[in-house]
Amino acid sequence: MKWTKFTLKTTTEAVDLIGSMLDDIGIEGIEIEDHVPLSASDTKGMFIDILPELPPDDGTAMVSFYLEDPAKAEGILRQVEEGLEDLRAFVDVGEGTLVLSETEDKDWINNWKQYFKPFTVDDILIKPTWESVPQEHKDKRMIQIDPGTAFGTGMHETTQLCIRQLGRYVKEGFCVLDVGTGSGILGIAALKLGAGKVFGTDLDENAVSAVKENLETNQISENQFQVVQGNLIEDEDIRRQAGDKCYDIAVANILAPVIILLQAEIGRHLKQGGIFITSGIINTKEDEVRAAMEANNQLEIMETTYQGDWVSITARKV
Repeated sequence: MKWTKFTLKTTTEAVDLIGSMLDDIGIEGIEIEDHVPLSASDTKGMFIDILPELPPDDGTAMVSFYLEDPAKAEGILRQVEEGLEDLRAFVDVGEGTLVLSETEDKDWINNWKQYFKPFTVDDILIKPTWESVPQEHKDKRMIQIDPGTAFGTGMHETTQLCIRQLGRYVKEGFCVLDVGTGSGILGIAALKLGAGKVFGTDLDENAVSAVKENLETNQISENQFQVVQGNLIEDEDIRRQAGDKCYDIAVANILAPVIILLQAEIGRHLKQGGIFITSGIINTKEDEVRAAMEANNQLEIMETTYQGDWVSITARKV
């Protein structure tokens, strides 16, 4: 099925009122495109380290909406035009012009699955549940992962860097703290490598359900992997739940600015000699993360590894 897409050129000043007007008409799920820079609160919790460069903010915005039934489009568009005329008395709506186009009705939620194929990280096979085990990898440790709405298929370079470091340092029965657990792939990898227990934290409530589903898929008891929603850096209750000086390894595959904050907190949770594995660090941010760790008298950098443009720094609590 094809959907008819209508794009309205307007101003950033008018976007909220236009959105409300479209909602009143019965149009849901609008898209907004503008050149307004993201604020610190906008980017909090986002899984990106480098923001896209935007053109200068010229005050214009594009508001798009979709109509399924062409027979109803004429009446709805008449209501939109009348609504715009009413809004002109209160706000500058700019050009207020509508451009028509068509788009395919695609299953966007599942369409990405065609690109997620089984792959290996050293002696670990990572595969989605809908793919079979390749014959040549039947002897490897296997992680089945369905990320759902939480971050982490294992395909990204930063995740693979962390898995390799876990492979180097995890020993039988180790306790692991997984900060920013996402789909739970790093905690699950640690358990597959011999860890006894994992405690995971994540800002996204979807991570809690994603981890539980992936534990069930990998036949791992929830008693081995506890996950909570919250901020280990800012929330004292989450810190208390995590516990003090009880982890052999902490792993964090998150943004470089967050790692810089986390390195000051992580010593509280690590045992003496415990290992802190980090990634999510683009190479242009390496020096900043390194400088923060070097200034922390609780941490000693042990090694730095690289994959593509990404960096993993591993430190020890001294």
